[in-house]
Amino acid sequence: MNLSRKNLAVIPSGGVVKPEERIFGLPEKVLQFGTGVLLRGLPDYFIDKANRQGVFNGRVVVVKSTDAGDSSAFDSQDGLYTLCVRGIEGGKTIAENIINSSISRVLSAKSQWKDILQCAHNPVLQVIISNTTEVGIRLVEEDIRQEPPASFPGKLLAFLYERYKFCGGSKEGGMVIVPTELIVDNGKKLAAIVRELAAFNKLEGAFVEWLTGACRWCSSLVDRIVPGKPGGASLQQLQEELGYTDELLSISEVYRLWAIEGDEKVQSVLSFAAADAGVIIKPDIEIYRELKLRMLNGTHTLSCGLAYLAGFVTVKNAMDDAGFAAFVSDLMLKEIAPAIPYAISAEQSREFGLQVLDRFRNPHLQHQWISITMQYSSKMKMRNIPVLLQHYRRHDSPPVLFALGFAAYLLFMKGGDYKVNDDKAEYFASLWKQSGPDEVADRVLSDASLWDTDLSVLPGFAAAVKEDLHALINKGALSKLAQFGKIKSVL
Repeated sequence: MNLSRKNLAVIPSGGVVKPEERIFGLPEKVLQFGTGVLLRGLPDYFIDKANRQGVFNGRVVVVKSTDAGDSSAFDSQDGLYTLCVRGIEGGKTIAENIINSSISRVLSAKSQWKDILQCAHNPVLQVIISNTTEVGIRLVEEDIRQEPPASFPGKLLAFLYERYKFCGGSKEGGMVIVPTELIVDNGKKLAAIVRELAAFNKLEGAFVEWLTGACRWCSSLVDRIVPGKPGGASLQQLQEELGYTDELLSISEVYRLWAIEGDEKVQSVLSFAAADAGVIIKPDIEIYRELKLRMLNGTHTLSCGLAYLAGFVTVKNAMDDAGFAAFVSDLMLKEIAPAIPYAISAEQSREFGLQVLDRFRNPHLQHQWISITMQYSSKMKMRNIPVLLQHYRRHDSPPVLFALGFAAYLLFMKGGDYKVNDDKAEYFASLWKQSGPDEVADRVLSDASLWDTDLSVLPGFAAAVKEDLHALINKGALSKLAQFGKIKSVL
């Protein structure tokens, strides 16, 4: 039996959350550019949850912007799909299956462009969401009167111009635009590109003023791992448990965050935020970016080399080891959290850190360490060096766990029976051929072209890194980690 609106009545209710019939009559309030799993696993998840609570009461019309992929499953399944939420939250195992009914229809930009523009005539449609990957938010100088324009900003501008003409330039006709692409200040950057493209198309000044004054361009930060459709036996087992087949079935972790930059007006339009604490609307969302960048991403970066050298394949695999789990939790909560270069309370950073540790322990995510080592050097510079410098503004002694993570980075960059996927790979390979461990450490730490500063002048840091580097070479990463399993961690 395939998932569809017709078959909902005969799908067993025990193992899955099913939509009520009334939801299919809700109006379209959101235009969404993109059909990917991140959008279905996060924004559409929140909208569906709100609709089930009777809060937002609106559905999503999706624009398929590219020729890639097949959207026929959306049509055959009446826009329905199953989200299987799996993971750990507050130490408890979560397993929830939800039939999401937020999507009303999927329109192809290539073949249904006029239908997409017609959506601009819907007065209750007030929200635009996008996830076109990072390369989607870029300027392409093009005529937006094409059917359709080639770029995402071109399509968006054409839609907004159609909306402007329909509403006669009224402020009430403005849209709330929330890109979710993974670039900093995505809303501001998208707004600037659209304005520049409007000038290229010689659109009237009154429209440009409407773009700025009536429309809200909200930068946002998304954080949820949505691996998508499982393969082989896992998919078969899930569908047997559910009692139906689903071409769009996706797995997601429990943790979810959608931080949106906005005011009370944005809050009123995005009323689905009231349905889940994972949606946060505030005038400044930088604190959430800093928490994610330093505590989640930064911990990954400082531990990936050490984990790989110790023989761990996945994050979950490493977290099953007492020594590694103690190292990671203390690194994150004792060294990184207090040194985040942003005003964050100890309570807030600890709460976030404990959530991250739950995510690391999720048995349903197969996050490989070797993939985390990609562009190791640039990640170390962006995510971790500001934390190191902030630590030294407060202390004169080195952060010992940070030093171990940095030593493992140096050793990993030497290379071996694995590929070092890093722009600095040749630099490190050459350095290791010419030099011993101490000289490698000295030269890398003092290389301001790598870090924009000389790290060798930080009191005690070079000595700590060298000591750990020799221990990793002579005794191995597992031996070094074993000592942490014997020490009581912050947990």
